[in-house]
Amino acid sequence: MTKEMDRHQLPNSRKRAQNTAPTGQARFRPRAAPTLAEDEYQKLRDSIISMELLPGTAISETELAAQSGVSRTPVREAILRLARDELVEVAPKSGTFVARIPVSVLPEALIARRALESVTTAAAAKNASRSQKLELQVLLEQQREFADLGDFERFHASDEALHQKIAEIGRLPSLWTMVQQVKLQIDRFRRLTLPEPGRMHMALGEHTEVVTAIENNAPKVARQKMDDHLNGLQHHIKNVVEAHPDFFIHDADLNDLVNL
Repeated sequence: MTKEMDRHQLPNSRKRAQNTAPTGQARFRPRAAPTLAEDEYQKLRDSIISMELLPGTAISETELAAQSGVSRTPVREAILRLARDELVEVAPKSGTFVARIPVSVLPEALIARRALESVTTAAAAKNASRSQKLELQVLLEQQREFADLGDFERFHASDEALHQKIAEIGRLPSLWTMVQQVKLQIDRFRRLTLPEPGRMHMALGEHTEVVTAIENNAPKVARQKMDDHLNGLQHHIKNVVEAHPDFFIHDADLNDLVNL
């Protein structure tokens, strides 16, 4: 098409200079409401990660569909997505089961999480305002109450909220999204550590040291305290796996995982 033809056929168009940013108000497509499959995925995912559904538990599409009042199609779509997340195992001619936790993935996931949260924690120590420091203290008080009550579920939720808040204070919320993606198996593993005597109060003490460093605007100290906190999980791998051998895939030597 020649320039002359283009000019006559598109009389109201204006050419934008090369490498020039578009003008006008940006518009983004509104987020669609969750589908039935997404709802089923989230419910099943939460049940698996919380260890409400233990590794090795059989999953029936028919029963899940009946419980939710939906057809089997969205349940099947949810299960296939969970299989891609390695949270569900679909065994031909045998059935569908909650996947066991591969021992080998735990240290690698911990390394990735530690790298990401070291950055968010140091950034939070640089950027935290007085009101944000108070928000962190509120979360610590919640954890203290839940630890005293022995409430594992609410302690875990407040623990997650603290780590997310640190990323937000550090102005790096997308890194927290990445952390959530790499720590799926860690979350399942962590649920097995919380009932250990004194474990919640130990985690609370470590969180307190991280928050204190953030309040003191000490990025290097805050980063080190977060590293120490996350490294602690690695030292629990051997004991937890030995206590719950049926929940894990034993694809690594436990003695080699302690000091990675």
